[in-house]
Amino acid sequence: MFTPERLVLARKRRRMTLAALARESGVSSQSITAFENNRKLPSEESLSSLATALRYPVSFFEAPAPGEMLPDMVSFRAPSKMSALERDSALSSGAVATTLNTWLEERFRLPKPNLPTYPHLNAEEAAEQLRAFWGLGEAPVPNLVHLMEANGVRVFSLAPDCLDADAFSTIKSGTPFVFLNTRKTGERGRFDAAHELGHLVLHCEHRIPHGRDSEGEANDFASAFLMPAAGITTQKLGNASVERILSAKRRWGVSAMALTYRLRKLELLSEWRYNQAMKQLASMGYRTSEPGSLLVRESSQLLAKVFDALRKPPLSMSPSDVATQMNIFHEELNDYVFGLVPITPVDGGGELSAPIRPALRLVTN
Repeated sequence: MFTPERLVLARKRRRMTLAALARESGVSSQSITAFENNRKLPSEESLSSLATALRYPVSFFEAPAPGEMLPDMVSFRAPSKMSALERDSALSSGAVATTLNTWLEERFRLPKPNLPTYPHLNAEEAAEQLRAFWGLGEAPVPNLVHLMEANGVRVFSLAPDCLDADAFSTIKSGTPFVFLNTRKTGERGRFDAAHELGHLVLHCEHRIPHGRDSEGEANDFASAFLMPAAGITTQKLGNASVERILSAKRRWGVSAMALTYRLRKLELLSEWRYNQAMKQLASMGYRTSEPGSLLVRESSQLLAKVFDALRKPPLSMSPSDVATQMNIFHEELNDYVFGLVPITPVDGGGELSAPIRPALRLVTN
């Protein structure tokens, strides 16, 4: 058995053109094209050469076709800086992660989606409505990834080689997905997650999430969701100094620049004070990083709990067992799960700081 769609997926995932794959594998580009278009079946030798070049087991190309992840139905954080090869690699990374989600849903009762959509509201109103729907009040969000997972959003990490894809999101068969790059600071990772949450809430099936306007709306949603107007106002940050901004940003788990922008948006900073604060923060290194930050990058509690459960009876499965059933190598599995499974398989698992709601349950027959 050979699945042409999986050859296309693997080639795009590895960021290879037909010519590049032909050079790496020794299989002609004409033959590869025929394989991908289902006009010809590869020999065992050709398939083995292609698998080696693409760094996938041969079994990967014999599994059923995964669900296609189309660019038109995906929202990318900062899409303008991505090449077509980078975009396709990130989409392919997401497609592999969704097959992992399907595998998990066959074995566990995962949280059901509890995410309303507000395509008719502006970003500020939508953020307020979602906070009210999830019962958050005006306090800071303690852990956004955990919050999304508890409400049925599937959150996976992007492979480390997807450097230009900050984050993206999509909805597949009614299930919302968010994919996050883990190379950013904790503060900026939270904003990326909130940005994608904004796309899911504002740009559902009724509004295609593309263009500068939708990116601006998602940014405004993220700002309002992480820093609610009522909560920020009670902090008495009117015309706040840079020192006060740096102190307050730790409470809200956001970057200094994001909080400064939010203060200006809420008219708590004058235009002059805003510009001065931005210049001073930039000179201190806050334009691209968060110097001295102690905020830990958010990870998946749901996946940590899943792998802990998999190790125990009745399943008693190691991460390598999961990778084998996924038809990928162990190292690649780690790319999609925030590095939660060790590269060298060992027994035992990490402790969870708090239970996720609703509870994870094993599916039994």
